[in-house]
Amino acid sequence: MTAVLCSLRIWREAERACNDGKMKLLRRLFLVRAPHTVALSASSPLRGYAVCTLPRSGSNFFCDVLSSTGVLGRPREYFNGTARRTYDDPTYPDDPHEQIDRILTMGATPNGIYALKTFPGLHDLVAPHLRWTEVLPNLSFLRFKRGDVLGQAISWVRANQTQQFRSTDASHGEVAYDGDAIAQRLRQICQRNARWDMFFARTGLPSLDVTYEDFLANPDREIGRVTAFLGLPKCPSVDLTSSTFRQQSDSSSVAWRDRFRAERGDPNYVDVFQDPA
Repeated sequence: MTAVLCSLRIWREAERACNDGKMKLLRRLFLVRAPHTVALSASSPLRGYAVCTLPRSGSNFFCDVLSSTGVLGRPREYFNGTARRTYDDPTYPDDPHEQIDRILTMGATPNGIYALKTFPGLHDLVAPHLRWTEVLPNLSFLRFKRGDVLGQAISWVRANQTQQFRSTDASHGEVAYDGDAIAQRLRQICQRNARWDMFFARTGLPSLDVTYEDFLANPDREIGRVTAFLGLPKCPSVDLTSSTFRQQSDSSSVAWRDRFRAERGDPNYVDVFQDPA
């Protein structure tokens, strides 16, 4: 076994030379442990999934629990260099091609399952540079949504005010009700959810749909659905206490919801999203 080749550019050249041996070559590329890799089984062809979601959807908690199983990859925002340097690796690259390397290594569990989490905005960052849905081998899609869209918008406003984007982050500010900011985030969430809706409708790509609320109500069932979707033989055990993430909403979030609906909940108005020119 040769040493790991961490350059995806080399892999692409080899793939063009021998396309039918792609999976065997991928196993060779990532079998030996490098500083940011895991050791993969030689009998496990690389395959993975993208968690397609939005900010403040509860996806950090969901993805952390997926990672804790040890067999469902390690889904993180690998196209978000700033976040990865803050939370994981100070040397994390901004180059999308190098980020693909990290998805296939630090994003993988030893059974050959890799995972990533992405937003429409993160897709927009890398799309001019590479066709990531084609570059990643044997890619499946998981759609993760929060049913409580207004609660999601309120959470986003509060996080921006305090800079506490995770429950593990320190708070750097006070929260103050801002109806305009909530309305703006509510509109953005609806528009960006619609982008994922159109993506899957337009492409016909199959996806597994999971909601944050269903996950909280029955985590074993929802993680079991992910396991079955990926064709794994058995459902791993789920331990929510292993995650350091916690819900951040409190009584003031409820008060903000009530005030916003009292001020802007006119049922005689149907919101309009103007089509692009």
